[in-house]
Amino acid sequence: MGRVEGKVALVTGGASGIGLSSARLLAKEGARVVIGDYNVEGAKAAAKEIEENGGSASAIFLDASQQASIKEAVEFTVKTYGKINVLFNNVGLTNLQKDLDVVHIDLEEWDRLMDVNLKSVLLGSRYAIPYMKEAGGGSIINTASMAGFASDAIRSAYGATKAAVVNLTSYISTQYGKDHIRCNAVAPGLILTPAAEKNLPQEVQDIFLKFNALPYNGEPDDIGYTVLFLASDESKYITGQTIKVEGGHYIANPSIADFNQYMQQGE
Repeated sequence: MGRVEGKVALVTGGASGIGLSSARLLAKEGARVVIGDYNVEGAKAAAKEIEENGGSASAIFLDASQQASIKEAVEFTVKTYGKINVLFNNVGLTNLQKDLDVVHIDLEEWDRLMDVNLKSVLLGSRYAIPYMKEAGGGSIINTASMAGFASDAIRSAYGATKAAVVNLTSYISTQYGKDHIRCNAVAPGLILTPAAEKNLPQEVQDIFLKFNALPYNGEPDDIGYTVLFLASDESKYITGQTIKVEGGHYIANPSIADFNQYMQQGE
């Protein structure tokens, strides 16, 4: 208990999945948490659950595509709890029907993902940093993705936005480090959020598992605990970094899984 005692955190996209895990863990370790989400009823339910478990949390509607809504969420956090020490820019979208290869991608979808996945990180940081300066410093954490490091047959916009989040994280850390503001990112691989489990058949999950170095796929708390670490003073000398939380999926020669299978056939 107490790893982030006394800190105030805004978690965007906190009503479910990675955001919800992070909000729960931050609250459990002593932070007062604001959960911002487009699904405001889900955000309220999450805040209520945290309160019922002895934590401190509030909820606010957040449309990450709208500048005014992001500004309002930051200001609500400061007005409610007096300061902001931690900002977790977690909102992100993908659309497998529209975000295709570069020839066939829906250009309106490209613009939408640039707004929601990338510009929201810029704006959340833009509005939080002045208040963090007043508080003597803070920690900004951004959700990137392994799609920012490894390309795919589709999701061109998603990958581009997440690569840009990695770069923007570095820029923020450079520009505001002297103000005791750290900025890091976390890059998840496949994380079995409720949405992922619902939308990914077991056969697809098994494909990911085949190429992991570890014998299991990730869970929301695997990211949540990384966020907690980056929010805490335990990581006070870490800034400008992107921590890859992906089970070793991307570390090996891509043929290694098939090669191991081939070798086992001869045993």
